[in-house]
Amino acid sequence: MRLTNDHENVIPAKAGIQNADKGVDSHLRGNDGHVGVFYMKIIDIHTHGIGGYDTRRATEEAILKMAEIHGSSGVSAILPTIYPDTIEVMRGNILVAKKAMAIQRSEKQIPPLLKGGGGDSPAAILGVHLEGPFLNPHKCGALNAAIFIEPTEYHLNDLIEGLEDIVRIITIAPELDGATRLIKRISDMGIIASMGHSDATYSEAETGFHAGARGITHIFNAMRGFHHREPGIVGFGLLNQDIFIEVIADPFHLNPKTLELIFRTKKTDRIILVSDSVKGTPPSFPPFTKGGKGGLEGKTQGVVDSSGRLQGGAMTITESSRRLIELGFDEDAIKKCLSKNPEMYLA
Repeated sequence: MRLTNDHENVIPAKAGIQNADKGVDSHLRGNDGHVGVFYMKIIDIHTHGIGGYDTRRATEEAILKMAEIHGSSGVSAILPTIYPDTIEVMRGNILVAKKAMAIQRSEKQIPPLLKGGGGDSPAAILGVHLEGPFLNPHKCGALNAAIFIEPTEYHLNDLIEGLEDIVRIITIAPELDGATRLIKRISDMGIIASMGHSDATYSEAETGFHAGARGITHIFNAMRGFHHREPGIVGFGLLNQDIFIEVIADPFHLNPKTLELIFRTKKTDRIILVSDSVKGTPPSFPPFTKGGKGGLEGKTQGVVDSSGRLQGGAMTITESSRRLIELGFDEDAIKKCLSKNPEMYLA
C-alpha cells in the first residue's frame, strides 16, 4: 500500500546548507529491514521537552539536554517550543533558549549547521517556537487558557523586543480581534505566523493566510473540527495547497484514517511532522511490530495528566515517521515531511 496523493513535488535543498554526512537509516528502518538506507537532515519545529526536561522555567542545561536526547534519536535540529505564560516568564524562557544556543556554538557541541543528529551529537537549536500567548481560550487543549492575552502589537513588542533574532515561529488564533493585523506584523518581521489553538471558520483561516500566516499548528488538535456545513480551519488547512500543516503522528493524537485523509488530500510538500513532545515524553519509544504497533500502541492513553487529557506527543519524529512507514505510508513522502519541508518552511 502506498498512501500519498498525486500532486506531490520534490523540493530542492536550500542553497548553502549541506546534507548531513551520516544517515539516520537505523532509526527509520522497520524491524524487517524493508525501509531502505538514506541520508537526510531531520528537523523538529515543535518540541516543548523530552525525557524529563522542558522549556517551562527551564535552565540552559535543560534545553541542551533536550537537544542531546533529540540528537540521540537521529533528529538534526529543533525549535524548543515555549509554553504560553506571562510575558515576563515567556521572555525569560526565550532568553534561556538563546543562551543555550550560544553555549552550543561556543563549545562546538554540534558540527556545522544541521549536521547534527544520529546519536553522537545533539540536535542544533535553531531558535524558538512560541505557542501563544495569542490563542483562543476555548481551544486551549493542554495549555493554560487563563494566561492567554489579546493579540496586540503592544503585547507582541513587550514579548519579543530584543529577542526577535531567535523567534522563528509564533502560533496565533486568527479569529481573535486584532489577530489579522498582528499576523501581518509578525510576517513583516520575518517571523512565521502559524494558526492554531483556534476556533476559526474556513473564512477566518483564509483571512489569516492572506494576512501572512504560513502554517497551521498540529492540525486537527486543539482547533475547530471539520463540519460538512463549516469546514473550519481544518478544512482550510487540507484544501489550501500553499499553507504548511504540522502533523503529530504518534499513536494517540490522530486516528490512522485521519492520517490517511491528510496524506491523500494535502500536497505532501506542505506537511511537516512534529513531535509536540513534552517533559513526560520518553526518550525512546518501544520497538515496532509489523503493522506499526509499538509498545504503547495498544494503550488508550499517551502522555496525559491526572484527568486523562493529552499533554503532548508520545514519541520523537524519527519514531513517528518509522511508524507511518510501517503503516504503509509512502517512504519518500515521509522523508520530505521530516526534512525538506521544515527546511523550506524555516528558510
